[in-house]
Amino acid sequence: MTSLPDDTTLTDAGLAARGDGRVLVIACGALAREILALKDANGWTHLDLTCLPAILHNHPEKIVGAVRAAVERNRSDYDQVFIAYGDCGTGGLLEAACAEMGVEMIEGPHCYSFFEGNDAFAARDEITAFYLTDFLVRQFDAFVWKPLGLDRHPDLRDMYFGNYDRLVYQAQTDDPALTAMAQRCADRLGLAFERRFTGYGDLAQDLKGWATG
Repeated sequence: MTSLPDDTTLTDAGLAARGDGRVLVIACGALAREILALKDANGWTHLDLTCLPAILHNHPEKIVGAVRAAVERNRSDYDQVFIAYGDCGTGGLLEAACAEMGVEMIEGPHCYSFFEGNDAFAARDEITAFYLTDFLVRQFDAFVWKPLGLDRHPDLRDMYFGNYDRLVYQAQTDDPALTAMAQRCADRLGLAFERRFTGYGDLAQDLKGWATG
């Protein structure tokens, strides 16, 4: 796979655009590994990737401004620019901004939906499930445990997660070590554990459409 920074760098700093392609995907840092895997597997050498810090996942109010700045910063260097974000808690503001800028974004409310497939995810209507992806399993402490203060006040666990009945690990890769890590995350939260192998879901189809025009 094309080299990329470690998960901590993707969380805090993202990924600068690299390559000399004519199509740019601006993505969440949590999707970097998956997008590069698809790019390499399909030989999409004309497609470049830049990522915003994945930690914006915890600050959706900052996503629209960050995406706008990334489009403005990069669009003169590319024939086309696409946005690999779902709505991600922006309340429709990201979709409106993309429409205003004339750039296409991935469909779906968030990555949990488009990894599973938007139609399948909507049909489940699981309001008592807490989701993790490969990236979020690896970065569980940075995105869940520490931001919620559970490293300092584990007694808050039931307040945050008392209305959930299970943790669903949406696996993009078939990695027993990651599955074991996800199981431990469920145990730490006091939730039942379920693993679903999603692969790349609708992300693969959208990227293929963007790469092949």
